[in-house]
Amino acid sequence: MKMKNKARLICQVSAAAALVLAGNAMADEAFSSDSKWMTGDWGGERTKLIEQGIDIKMDYVGEVGGNLHGGFNDDKTARYSDQFGLGAALDLQKLLGWDNTQAKIQLTNRNGENISNDRIGDPRAGTLSSSQEVYGRGHMVRLTQLWIQHQFFDNKLDVKAGYFGEGEDFNTFPCEFQNLAFCGSQVGNWATNIWYNWPVSQAAIRVKYNINDELYAQIGAYNQNPSQLEHGNGFKLSGSGTAGTVLPVELVWSPKVNSLPGEYRVGYYKSTAPANDVLEDDNGQNAATTGNPYRVHDSKHGYWFVAQQQLTSHNGDASRGLNIAANATFHDKDTNFIDNYQSLMFVYKGPFDARPKDDVGIGFARIHVNDDVKKNAELVNASNGVSDYNDPVFSPIRETEYNYEINYGFHVTNWLTVRPNLQYITHPGGVDEVDNALVAGLKIQSVF
Repeated sequence: MKMKNKARLICQVSAAAALVLAGNAMADEAFSSDSKWMTGDWGGERTKLIEQGIDIKMDYVGEVGGNLHGGFNDDKTARYSDQFGLGAALDLQKLLGWDNTQAKIQLTNRNGENISNDRIGDPRAGTLSSSQEVYGRGHMVRLTQLWIQHQFFDNKLDVKAGYFGEGEDFNTFPCEFQNLAFCGSQVGNWATNIWYNWPVSQAAIRVKYNINDELYAQIGAYNQNPSQLEHGNGFKLSGSGTAGTVLPVELVWSPKVNSLPGEYRVGYYKSTAPANDVLEDDNGQNAATTGNPYRVHDSKHGYWFVAQQQLTSHNGDASRGLNIAANATFHDKDTNFIDNYQSLMFVYKGPFDARPKDDVGIGFARIHVNDDVKKNAELVNASNGVSDYNDPVFSPIRETEYNYEINYGFHVTNWLTVRPNLQYITHPGGVDEVDNALVAGLKIQSVF
């Protein structure tokens, strides 16, 4: 859909919503600010379905990014991307009498464009993060979740199997920002071509053991199948195209510090699929110079740390206060484009008594390109006899990209959050020759 047509459709839908809102005054009716859902409780039928074990999930995320200053192309414009979700969470104990058993099915559809692709980053190098995290994985409908989960031994052991992504259980992280470097599972953003985040799913199994009320360990196995990324394969369930298996393991500690919640994760992953070296050939020489194929390793690996802790409450209200979060990932230097990433975020929930459900956030992120990738690009340029950055054949030298974001989340209703934000990107794509960029963003989250 073209941007003008999409903008016209959004205006028409908004106008219709305003008319409906004006005609509804009762709580839990459609568009009521007190309802959990934009479409309301369907005359009580939705609550009845939940009581029977069927929780319908419908949601929307829309993101706008506009380049205010700098970047590779300073011709100012804006880009819009979005995601629609439709699914159901099933309590199979209520539905079928299966004790301690749940299931989930989820479809997603993404559309739109990304300001990072053609304004912020040099198209020859791209950017490392993205100013619109919801963009990506094709304009298509995907089966994102199809799984069943069961608890054994008084809920000590939890097993989940079906089709889902690693970031759903491992290296999980909330998405209270618009820049990708602060949103969701970060391993999937930097573990090149092996760990597929939402909305891509893989055949998988995850086994979790609750050691005590605050500590659990888990391990998983995920089919690594690059063909599932291809357009038209959003519902692919066969194993054709399988390259290997991703094996993550994680320890998660959820303590209370001064009666305030925290979560700390440490994990490791290994991919059993063959992976190309980023610099050397089979003889240990520089492949860009010798012209020989790059060495193939039989696996690749990495590890991560995640820390989230609420630091304060607001006048005794634990739903308000200052929260801090930090992420770090480290990856195989022989095979991975990014070798390390770190971020730090602060979110204050309920900053004003008049707006107790709003939040304000600020984040800082560093993304470092493997030094061997930089060396390989230098050798490629030397082999091609080019040294001028402006030469179309020149391969940009990439080092470190820094991302910053400040945002304010307006809790408009229980089903609508609007989050304007400003982002600053230093060395987009890790390329020093690209001007630092200032991006204005707007994120809309709604539950239907």
